[in-house]
Amino acid sequence: MYINPYGGDPVTLAADLANRRPRSARELVDRCREAGVTIDREAREEELAEVDEFLDGWLVVVDTTDPRARAEALNTLLAEHAGPPRLTDHDGHWHVHYRADDASFARLLTAMFSVGTALHLTERGIDRLSRCAADDCEDVFADTTRNGRKTYCSPRCNNRSAVRRHRARG
Repeated sequence: MYINPYGGDPVTLAADLANRRPRSARELVDRCREAGVTIDREAREEELAEVDEFLDGWLVVVDTTDPRARAEALNTLLAEHAGPPRLTDHDGHWHVHYRADDASFARLLTAMFSVGTALHLTERGIDRLSRCAADDCEDVFADTTRNGRKTYCSPRCNNRSAVRRHRARG
């Protein structure tokens, strides 16, 4: 599987990593690989802290609901983690990178997540990144639905909330 390095796929992966933080560089690499990220460099254990720090800043974007303030928070991440766009065919097909070729594994991820989030929010809507609406869940999700009305992180949270509402009416 090929992950589109900028857009809904990286935002979904960032949300997954923010919801369940990896405990080791190996786990980080495995989860990225499972999500379809091409791994072409070594991930050092100390890079996990860099990704964790980025995710803390990324959660500020998630939790900021005012569109201008959200854009400002994301612009801060973009300025720190992304580079100027350039074309490359390092893996056999032409595409755009927003990072240097020799970037560390952590820097590759933080560039991908910041640019991917920017593209997701501009293409789908500035409000399409949120926390689950279930009372007992704080998970983050990127709304990639066609209608843009997703309010729960998963069908499980949606169903549990529906059952609670039904019982409350009973």
